Amino acid sequence: MSLVVVAGGHGKIGRRLLAMLVEHGHQARGLIRNPDHAQDLELIGAEPALCDLEHASAEDVAEQVRGADAVVFAAGAGPGSGPERKRTMDYGGAVTLIAACLATGVDRYLIVSTMGADDPGSGGEQMRPYFEAKGAADRALVESGLAYTICRPGALTDDPGTGMVEIAEHLGRRGMIPRDDVAATLFDCLERENTIRKTFELLTGPTPIDQALAAF
Repeated sequence: MSLVVVAGGHGKIGRRLLAMLVEHGHQARGLIRNPDHAQDLELIGAEPALCDLEHASAEDVAEQVRGADAVVFAAGAGPGSGPERKRTMDYGGAVTLIAACLATGVDRYLIVSTMGADDPGSGGEQMRPYFEAKGAADRALVESGLAYTICRPGALTDDPGTGMVEIAEHLGRRGMIPRDDVAATLFDCLERENTIRKTFELLTGPTPIDQALAAF
């Protein structure tokens, strides 16, 4: 059994991933900032850990990731947040988690980024702060030397997952993908060494997730 720590544990992708980890016999810990959310994680068999990544020090976060086999950054400021929170959460939170991993020897780090992170101007001025923060977080992760996987999904939906995706470093198109399938892709990445030090875009497509990752 392995321990996987998910930042953004109460988020829509985070909860889906934690449930999959528990279902497959892993120890799953979700970082949350609202104590009222603890019961939701306990109900799916995950361990809640109170940790506000936006304001916590790397030392505080280190206590929550120590001994983990992998971490997943699935946190974010969320829709409706301003540019400053994009910087402090989507970038700052990711960097704090990187520092905690470096301090504790946790090498495996997966991050939920976004299509457009490598081209902040591609989404117009409204999306630019988000794309800039995500892109900066991705670069910090690459430069950290950790065993990273950067997943850049398209527009996220709450539709039921299909298990069918398209994966490439650059897909050359925009589109959508259910959060179910993003979580399933992250879970599969944790099992695959060929996804280490890889960055890929992710959309709904014609190929089963395991086959798409195996071929990437």
